[in-house]
Amino acid sequence: MTVLLKTLGFSVALILVFTAVSYVLPQMKGEAPVDREVDVGALTMDSFIALGKDLYQGKGTCTLCHNQLGRAPDLLAFNVEKESLQRMADSRYQGKAKDTEGYLRESMLDPNIYVVSGFGKKGSNDTESPMPAIDKPPVQLSAMEIDAIIAYLQHKDGNTVTVALPTETSSVAAAQEKTVAEIPPLAQSPEEAIAKFGCAACHSILETESTVGPNLNDVATRLSIDQIRDSIIAPTAVIAEGYPPIMPDLSERMTIKELEIIVQFLAKQTKGQS
Repeated sequence: MTVLLKTLGFSVALILVFTAVSYVLPQMKGEAPVDREVDVGALTMDSFIALGKDLYQGKGTCTLCHNQLGRAPDLLAFNVEKESLQRMADSRYQGKAKDTEGYLRESMLDPNIYVVSGFGKKGSNDTESPMPAIDKPPVQLSAMEIDAIIAYLQHKDGNTVTVALPTETSSVAAAQEKTVAEIPPLAQSPEEAIAKFGCAACHSILETESTVGPNLNDVATRLSIDQIRDSIIAPTAVIAEGYPPIMPDLSERMTIKELEIIVQFLAKQTKGQS
């Protein structure tokens, strides 16, 4: 009886110690992109450009790949206006844009129309871009938000901003359009889930290679299934050594089923990087 009481007492004390430690340790929480309510009537061109900058660095997740790490062209490192004109003059360009504004919008809505040399998916000979269409999940920017990013990219180099400020009418139309498209189809397979949430934009997985984030083709050799799940739910809680803390929190955009599809798939990935 005495032994039993001592064992129970020790167990309770141990639980209390761990509970106390959990409150003492600093708590880390991933910050999911936040939808901002925009007062269209109060927008000025300056505030519209500032909105575009916020979207570029935040909800649009552009900096995940467009940075100095080389996954995609670093749009902040060169004059986007001049570069866009050169790309439109490239014999490989098959798009319909007539000016820089059109080219930038086209490249965000249909990234496969023109892939900058050296930035295509492996084996595609630069005919297929790893970038997802940003008006679709997981990014899913509105037409007004895309225009704001274009305005920011034009303005940052001192070029003329050709994008028109949104009006109340265009805002209402965009809201109606968003309502219709706001429920994306659920992913039914690992391939669909990985494509839907843009995992391949930063990670080597399936047939795509990227060094922005850790290689997922062998993730099961490094992480347990619970650690894989945690890394998606709270991506900033533990950062893999040598990689930037830039993975967005996708947990609020995934259903539990989609999360488990990805987790179960990754938990079987033991291949080395090809």
